[in-house]
Amino acid sequence: SLTRARGSTMLRFDYSGHGLSEGNLLDATIGDWLAEARAVFELLKDRRAVVIGSSMGGWIALLLARHLAQQVELSRLAGLVLLAPAWDMTERLMWHQMDADAKGAIARDGVCYEPSLYGDPYPITRRLIEEGRSHLIGEGLLPLDLKVRILQGMCDPDVPWGHALDLADLLCSGDVEVTLIKDGDHRQSRPQDLRR
Repeated sequence: SLTRARGSTMLRFDYSGHGLSEGNLLDATIGDWLAEARAVFELLKDRRAVVIGSSMGGWIALLLARHLAQQVELSRLAGLVLLAPAWDMTERLMWHQMDADAKGAIARDGVCYEPSLYGDPYPITRRLIEEGRSHLIGEGLLPLDLKVRILQGMCDPDVPWGHALDLADLLCSGDVEVTLIKDGDHRQSRPQDLRR
């Protein structure tokens, strides 16, 4: 792999209910996924790390960095790489975008199923929305003094590219770069995206 060729190590994981991990999305919350990220990060022990997060993982990476800053351990991070970061997604990208029928289903049934371009409909639960409100970062500046690189496709149907620019405004670091990929989609998994 590329990391091995460069003499680096890589630790990768899927959040519960995603990818190859077990778990039920009907039970999951942002807090659960943050706890998983914190536990995995602790496996690194004394190594400095670049944390990479895509979509919801970008939000989790920011929450992990905020936690480390609060614990005066931000020096354990060499930086963040965020691909289409869906920060505050439960509120800004889900709840605020839902129509009355979807909000009614959540109030009545505790869940609604949103169509997904990537597979089965995605369950959005009342628990996910309500618990997500305790992790919002868009309420003020993020005092994270570290390198942040954001890659955002301008043809992303899930995370609008303006969302990445809003995040850049929230970050207090002077070392933030946003790369907009004009024909880039959400997953950024084409060969040219992977090279980037």
